[in-house]
Amino acid sequence: MAVKNEFTIDNILSDLKNRIYYPVYLLHGEESYFIDVISDYIEKNVLSDLEKEFNQTIIYGKDTNVPTLISYARRFPMMGNYQSLIVKEAQDLEKFEDLQHYVENPLPSTILVLCYKYNKLDKRKVFYKAVEKAGVAFESVRFYDNKIPDWINEYLRERKYSITQKAAIMLIEFLGADLSKIVNEIQKLLINLKPGTEINEDDVDQNIGISKDFNVFELQKALARKDVYKSNQIILHFAANPRENPLVKVIPILTGYFTKLLTYHYLPDKSQNSVAASLGIKPFFVRDFQQAARNFPVGKLINVIAYLREYDLKAKGVDNASATDGELMKELIFKILH
Repeated sequence: MAVKNEFTIDNILSDLKNRIYYPVYLLHGEESYFIDVISDYIEKNVLSDLEKEFNQTIIYGKDTNVPTLISYARRFPMMGNYQSLIVKEAQDLEKFEDLQHYVENPLPSTILVLCYKYNKLDKRKVFYKAVEKAGVAFESVRFYDNKIPDWINEYLRERKYSITQKAAIMLIEFLGADLSKIVNEIQKLLINLKPGTEINEDDVDQNIGISKDFNVFELQKALARKDVYKSNQIILHFAANPRENPLVKVIPILTGYFTKLLTYHYLPDKSQNSVAASLGIKPFFVRDFQQAARNFPVGKLINVIAYLREYDLKAKGVDNASATDGELMKELIFKILH
C-alpha cells in the first residue's frame, strides 16, 4: 500500500471510515484534542463489539514496557482480520523509541496506535522516519488563540449551528485554548438547543454558567476604557463568586492583553490588518486597542504589567499571609485604573 507523505486529521479519519488501515499510528503533539479524536474513532469503530472482546487492547504507557507492547503487537487476531492495540499516554512509556525494532517490521494485522501527548517528537530521528515509512505519523499542533474562534465556528457549522463573535470569545476567555474543554462545554450547550440555532451570549450564560456581563472579557474591556464603575461591578461579582473567577486564572488573561497593548505602541504600521496580524487578533478588535492605547501610554503599561506580576505571586501565597482573592483583586484593579 502506498503511504501518503502528509497526514491531516481529515484524511486520517476519511481513510478509517473507508476501512483503510495502517499498521502504526503515531499521534503526537501539544494539542491533545485531535489525538483523542483519532484514537477514540479507532477504539469505537474499527472492530465490531464481538471482535473487541478478543482483539482490542487498551493500555497506558506508565503501566507497560516496550518488550510487553511488542509481544502484544505480534499476536495474531482471533476470529477477525485485525487486532487494535491502543497505547494511551505513550509519553509515559520508558525507552519509547525502542519500539523502532517493531515499527521497522510491523505485523499487518495489528493496528498499533501510539498516543504521545503534550509534546512533539523529533522528525529527524530514525524512529520517526521508520513510522512514516510504516504508517501514519501525525503531529497535533496547538492552535494560536486567534485561530480558535474560526475553529469553533467550523466545529458548530458541521453540526448545523452557528455562534456570535461575543459568545465564542466568552468561551475562549473562560476556558482558555484547551480544545477538549471547549468541545465539552459546547456539547453541553447543544443538548438544549435545536439545530439551526445561533448560539449567543445568553445561551452561554444560561447553559454553561459564564456570565455575559461579569466575565474576564468584559473586565478587560472596562479596564481598556478606564470605566471605573463597570470594572468595580465586575470585581465585586468575582469576589462573590471566587470559584468561577479565581485570581490565578484572571491575571494571565489580563497580562496577555496588556502585553499585546504594549506591543501595539511599538508597531511601526498601525493599519488595521497589520495590527491584527502582528497581535494575533481579529481585525474588529483593532479599534478597541486603539482606544486602550490612548488610555494606557507606555509608562503606565509597564507599571500595569509589574502590578500583574506582583499580584500573581500574591495570589499564589508569596508575601501574602491572609488576603483573599477578592481583596487582592480590588487592590490590583485600583492600581491599574489609577
